[in-house]
Amino acid sequence: MTFRIRAARPDDLQHLYDMAKLTGGGFTNLPPDRKALSAKLDRAAASYAETTTGTVKDELFVLVLEDVATGDVRGTAQIFTCVGQQMPFYSYRIATLTQHSKELGRTFRAELLNLVTDLEGSSEVGGLFLHPGERAGGLGMLLARSRYLFIAMHRARFADRILAELRGIIDERAGSPFWDGVAGRFFGMSFQEADYFNAIHGHQFIADLMPKHPVYIAMLPEVARQVIGLPHPTGRAAMRMLEEEGFHAEGYIDIFDGGPTMTARTDRVRSIAGSRAATITRIHAPEGHAAHTRALIATGQLADFRCAYGEIAPEGADGLVLDPIAAQALDVRVGDTVWHVAR
Repeated sequence: MTFRIRAARPDDLQHLYDMAKLTGGGFTNLPPDRKALSAKLDRAAASYAETTTGTVKDELFVLVLEDVATGDVRGTAQIFTCVGQQMPFYSYRIATLTQHSKELGRTFRAELLNLVTDLEGSSEVGGLFLHPGERAGGLGMLLARSRYLFIAMHRARFADRILAELRGIIDERAGSPFWDGVAGRFFGMSFQEADYFNAIHGHQFIADLMPKHPVYIAMLPEVARQVIGLPHPTGRAAMRMLEEEGFHAEGYIDIFDGGPTMTARTDRVRSIAGSRAATITRIHAPEGHAAHTRALIATGQLADFRCAYGEIAPEGADGLVLDPIAAQALDVRVGDTVWHVAR
């Protein structure tokens, strides 16, 4: 079975809706709402159609994982070029306040949650969801890392800093201990209600109702304190992949569920810095070649973007040999240019 990544199209709506119903909540970028998903696909179509480059604009690119033989869509991922342009991009940042009492001879250190918009203007990789039936064979890695090849191939459209928000801890009732302990008491909404409202309408209601003063972590319920900065169990592998790419947790957390926000300098992300362009000189199984490599290979600009796993081997100064299965999945031939990075 061969899979490839391609640009999403408006007719992928039913596929995305079916996957959105499987997320289990707390997945803002993939809400189980046809109207919201349709608007997201329309926005992506407009971004793919925009060919002018200059300043980094607020664009969205949606990718899907497709079974080449059947055309079934089995996963999705998203890239936002510049967050916070249309509405504020809020995070909590964990800070430490140190105070000293001379009379008591003691120093006190308190951790605080500060509501900030520090990450506005960054690009974001998000919205990654892989169908439960396909969580094997490295398809999650293909989905995740294809986004970095897309960024490398369209570098002028992206900011110099990039972030990824990981879903936080959700309890057995599909609620969030962090939300219940912090923001829920100010909004009169359950976590599910607030998360869904945010997915459909954006963050502005946070600006309207969220208290602007720092929150002392020590004053939160124990169940809320315990989940700060922790990813959902299903997101631990994604966190490890982000760390391997060069992302770091720098004290930013999601305002809804307390999950970690990872950040990196765009040009230092491993799969971006390590990607290279080359010309296909031969299509042939390169297994016998001493320098053959299993790689992610991508081709095509914007709406024509495709990415798949394949075997490659260098040939000449800027050429490579590509295996026939990957060539078929990518619909490339001798003389075409591809981008590649080692798996």
